Amino acid sequence: MSKPIEASIVVVDDEPSIRELLVASLHFAGFEVETAASGSEAIEVIEKTQPDLIVLDVMLPDIDGFTVTRRIRQEGIDAPVLFLTARDDTQDKVMGLTVGGDDYVTKPFSLEEVVARIRAILRRTREQVEDDPIIRVGDLEINEDSHDVSRAGQSIDLSPTEYKLLRYLMDNEGRVLSKTQILDHVWQYDWGGDAAIVESYISYLRKKVDGIEVVDENGEKHKVAPLIETKRGIGYMIRAPKTQGA
Repeated sequence: MSKPIEASIVVVDDEPSIRELLVASLHFAGFEVETAASGSEAIEVIEKTQPDLIVLDVMLPDIDGFTVTRRIRQEGIDAPVLFLTARDDTQDKVMGLTVGGDDYVTKPFSLEEVVARIRAILRRTREQVEDDPIIRVGDLEINEDSHDVSRAGQSIDLSPTEYKLLRYLMDNEGRVLSKTQILDHVWQYDWGGDAAIVESYISYLRKKVDGIEVVDENGEKHKVAPLIETKRGIGYMIRAPKTQGA
């Protein structure tokens, strides 16, 4: 009896030996695999097969992996991307995550690590794709269908940009996002301003999301626990407050 296919994957690398190793390993792990040897071929294969995940080398002979990712995102293809990078370069990693990548592995890599990363990404992304249109962080809720936002049962009125920023933070709950990542995701690549706009909008969100007052069981008013955090010199994140005694 044949093993059920776990997911469909496109592997993009210009080195035949690496492609062959990845294909053999991924087939053995239960994945269906298509391949491409260049950036332009990758775009064609990805558009044709609509895979569940893409394993994408950064350094390709024609167009690099970052450009491939930008182009498929512009086409509305949101399959997660695992980058393969030959350099353990922080700038490469930041750029990869900024253009819409989900994770990266540095060459030389172990095949076990690649399979483990792929399964972790698929688990994360599949958890997000549910019928429930409500995204929650603590007592903060976004209804993706109606775009209504509320906290502690109180409605919050947000501008379209504030909504997009909050949604991006909530989609990445517990993960620090850099100002560059936020600029590229919320304001897109044609934004010509600087990171100060991010600080301003985070400030607006804080006032609306973390500035809400609630009445406790004793009838006393107090502000809700803050959800939006600043990681100085790194960026911003949102996460539910820790419960007492946790």
